[in-house]
Order: sequence, then structure tokens, then C-alpha cells
Amino acid sequence: MRSHCPALLGFFSRSTARYTHAHGLAGALTRPLAARAPGPPRPGPPLPPSRAPARRLPPPPPPELCSMASRRMETKPVITCLKTLLIIYSFVFWITGVILLAVGVWGKLTLGTYISLIAENSTNAPYVLIGTGTTIVVFGLFGCFATCRGSPWMLKLYAMFLSLVFLAELVAGISGFVFRHEIKDTFLRTYTDAMQNYNGNDERSRAVDHVQRSLSCCGVQNYTNWSTSPYFLDHGIPPSCCMNETDCNPQDLHNLTVAATKVNQKGCYDLVTSFMETNMGIIAGVAFGIAFSQLIGMLLACCLSRFITANQYEMV
Repeated sequence: MRSHCPALLGFFSRSTARYTHAHGLAGALTRPLAARAPGPPRPGPPLPPSRAPARRLPPPPPPELCSMASRRMETKPVITCLKTLLIIYSFVFWITGVILLAVGVWGKLTLGTYISLIAENSTNAPYVLIGTGTTIVVFGLFGCFATCRGSPWMLKLYAMFLSLVFLAELVAGISGFVFRHEIKDTFLRTYTDAMQNYNGNDERSRAVDHVQRSLSCCGVQNYTNWSTSPYFLDHGIPPSCCMNETDCNPQDLHNLTVAATKVNQKGCYDLVTSFMETNMGIIAGVAFGIAFSQLIGMLLACCLSRFITANQYEMV
């Protein structure tokens, strides 16, 4: 009996396993679908935290750059002030050129008769004024453009031109003051020569008539100077010497004694030279003032060019 027990136990174990397997498979097939739905997934191992690269801040600027920017901010108002002053000066300089140009044109039209009596080559004086005025007008506009543009080389060129104008005006003023006596001697010589060659028709003769009428004078020193002129032998004293030309008869102008009551007594040379001596100080002062005003423009242009070059400043 005991010999058959292991065999029975083995058979019983195999039968139980088959039964359990069969019933388990059938139950799994007949179990509702919801019961067979998988459950929530098991949480896996925790992921390591994401390590995003930290945002780096830019390095601070070097102290030299900070100091340079600080100096630029400090000098910018200075440059703006210099530009304003130089533009104002250039505008005034331009107006000076316009005045010289107008005086040259006016002198050519109205003072040509006076100027022709001063010297042989003095008729070119109005053209000199016209040329000088035109040049100043052009460079005055150039100075305004260079200042607004903020170009260092243009400002240096403008300063160079102002220095040339300063030297030219200074030399002209000094020459006029030093040689003022030579100017008077030249006027005396040319006016006497014009009287000796007077005929009443040419340009010099018309200039003499214009001077005597406008200044109410006669002759070089007085009316008797006409007695040495060839014109006096045929026509007498010119009618331009008369105080009232309608009251002067040609016969009266042939006689110096009678003409003394009809003509002006003062000489033209004395009136012209006295005017020159009286106003020479004013003329010299104005000339030197205009000349030294160029130094202001030169200083402003050079300083502005230096500031712009040193600070690399550009006008936006």
C-alpha cells in the first residue's frame, strides 16, 4: 500500500495542475474586458533634473572705455557750443563779404571819377573789392557747411583761409597808414596833371568836374591854379567851379578878378586831404578791427577741429 502512495500523489498533483490551468484560462477568457484593462503604469525610476546652461552676463566694460565714454559725454556740449559760435561767426563773415561786394559795385558805378584821380592804376580798386567780397562770400558759406558737417579737414582749410585774409587785411591797413603821405602826394600829382590836360570831354576832365561840383571846390589849392592850364587860355575857368552855373558867363570866367566872385574859393586838394586826415583814425580802427576779427574765426575753427578729431565726434 505504501509502495503505491508516491505514484498516487504524483498523479493527483498532475491532475490538479491541469484543472487549475484549464479553469484559469477559461476564467481569463470569460472575464469582462474592463476587468482585463491594464492598470496605471508603474512609475519608473525618477528622471534626473534637467540641467539647462546658465545664462552668462556680459563682462563689464574696461575702465578705459568707461572713462572715454564719460569724456565724450562731457565734451559733446562743448563741441555743440563751438559749432554754434562758429556758425554765427561764419554768417557775420559772409555778411562782410556781401558788404564788400556791394561797396565794390557801388564804387565802380559812382566813385570811378574820384578813384581815377588818385593814381594811374587805381581804377582797378572796385574790381579788387568785388573780387575780395565774392571770395569772402564763397568761403563764408564754406565755413557754415564745414561747421555743420563737422569735418576736421574742412575746418582746417577754413582756418587757413581766415589766416590769409587776416594777413592780407593787416598788410593793407599798415601800408595805407604808413604810406598815407604818399597817397596824398599821388593825388596832388594826378589832380594837377588832370587840370593841365583838361579839355572838358575825356574821363579825367569829367572826373575833375565831378569833384569840383560835389565838393564845391575849384583847382588844386584855389581857383587861380587854373590860370596855368591851356584850357584857361581859350575857355577860362571851367563852369564846374561856379557857385551857381546859371550866373556864370564865359566872359567872367576869363578874368580872375571877376571870377573870384563867381567861383568857389577853396581848393579840392585841401578838402580831400583834410577828410583823409580827419577820418584816418576811424578808417584804420575799422580796418584793424575787421582784420583781428579773423583771429576769432581761426581760433574757433581750430578748436572745433581738434575736439572733433580727439573725441571722434560726428554730427548725426
